[in-house]
Amino acid sequence: MKVLVVGGGGREHAVVQKLRENPEITELYALPGNGGIARDATCVPIAATDVAGIVAFAREKGVDFAVVTPDDPLALGCVDALEDAGVAAFGPRKNAAVIESSKAFAKELMAKYGIPTAACRIFDDAASALRYVEEAPLPVVVKADGLALGKGVVIAGTREEARAAVKAMMEDKVFGESGSRIVVEEFLEGPEVSVLAFTDGKTLVPMVSSMDHKRAGDGDAGPNTGGMGAVAPNPYYTPAVAQRCMEEIFLPTMRAMNAEGRTFRGCLYFGLMLTAGGPKVIEYNCRFGDPETQAVLPLLQSDLLTILRAVRDGRLAEIPVAFAEGASCCVVLASAGYPGKYETGFPLELPAPGPGEHVYVAGAKLDEAGRLRTAGGRVAGASATADDLPGAVARAYALAGRIRFDNAYCRRDIGRRALAAEKEV
Repeated sequence: MKVLVVGGGGREHAVVQKLRENPEITELYALPGNGGIARDATCVPIAATDVAGIVAFAREKGVDFAVVTPDDPLALGCVDALEDAGVAAFGPRKNAAVIESSKAFAKELMAKYGIPTAACRIFDDAASALRYVEEAPLPVVVKADGLALGKGVVIAGTREEARAAVKAMMEDKVFGESGSRIVVEEFLEGPEVSVLAFTDGKTLVPMVSSMDHKRAGDGDAGPNTGGMGAVAPNPYYTPAVAQRCMEEIFLPTMRAMNAEGRTFRGCLYFGLMLTAGGPKVIEYNCRFGDPETQAVLPLLQSDLLTILRAVRDGRLAEIPVAFAEGASCCVVLASAGYPGKYETGFPLELPAPGPGEHVYVAGAKLDEAGRLRTAGGRVAGASATADDLPGAVARAYALAGRIRFDNAYCRRDIGRRALAAEKEV
């Protein structure tokens, strides 16, 4: 069986490595992949946003199944194009991917169907938004409506910061057209939880919960990044909380999308805040989270390809989805300066992972001599599983210490909040 994975980051490497466990796969392609993924799949230099190129390649190679993981190609209708060309594909169609590609759509959906989330206002012009942030309670959250690589969110603690965020997004276009419309919403407080879920529009199966670490520095200091690490499961996500989320958020969201004629088939990501008033949605993503995927998939015991095909075919209820007991931790190693300016091109040395260890490459390429060199802000993820969270964290950091490149840095406190929470809950 020939399988294609669209994308080229650490998340895609995690998906590729999990798919490789299925002996039915005879050819595994990654478009474009990266230098690290090239060790596990055939990488082809076709951009993830080149929908026509992806479809042409899939047809030429006789691909049996495609897995579209990044947000951009999903928002561009990559799954639609593949399916229309006769290639079975995992991921939501364009009209369902809008749940992530437009934060305004997501907020309006939740308001219409009574799904708990932060109160907000949506603005199409900077003048109105600037007037509003002069009066809104502080802190206030300013979000670009469209896709912004996970960085289009500013938590403004002062009027000056709020004004600067509005101007940067709407006037300076720091996120391009993604900031032409913005969402300004109330600041929620409480533990954050990420939950990825498989859904075919009829059945929804949550994966193991996780805790992301978005800020660049220890103690959640510094700017937002694409994610500096994750642990799973999240200790704040108790069985009682999980039941409430299923009844008040997960199933209502699936049904709301059906009612809107936008049936969601794929991986639906719920970014949640456990407030004093109950769990609320911070954001939806229309795909596997990054780096949550690198913490969650190592715990998956069921065959990933079987699940993905069942989601696409509307047969998820027929397929067992099982996760191992224990815990997992992913520590991201990045280039110094990320998410700002950073240097690349340094030799990258990767260790041979042991049992329960995984090295996922996010930003690397092969030079002319076939050697790995850094080629991105986030370079690699060190993931490890163990019987408990302290063990998983210790193993992940030990593995991270064996990944070497110049100007490398990582947060030293991945999992610290979760370890403290285990004592509270």
